[in-house]
Amino acid sequence: MSGQRYCLALDLVDDEALIVEYQQLHQRIWPAVAEHLRSQHIVEMQIWRLGTRLFMVMDTAAGFSFDGLDHAARANPEVQAWETMMWRFQVPTPWTDPSGKWQPLTQIFSLTDQP
Repeated sequence: MSGQRYCLALDLVDDEALIVEYQQLHQRIWPAVAEHLRSQHIVEMQIWRLGTRLFMVMDTAAGFSFDGLDHAARANPEVQAWETMMWRFQVPTPWTDPSGKWQPLTQIFSLTDQP
């Protein structure tokens, strides 16, 4: 089984100072968080922003699963501290599942699928 690309969305609190701080924190995330992501078969992760909407593009290798990622995150106090801090800046989208955070986007177009 090969890896896959996932695209997800989340919103930010509509406060310019908080948005600046959020972006600064992501210029160099905590080493334990980066290690956690890599250990869960995440090959590349990018976060893009338009206003208060965030878009995450995540490329994974074989062996990745959201359940595994969540389980490992719950067992890691540093990752939990990071996630708690991030909720200061983040808010669910209007379409976010009540138990969720980052929500998967539905692909509606691919140029490679075109004749």
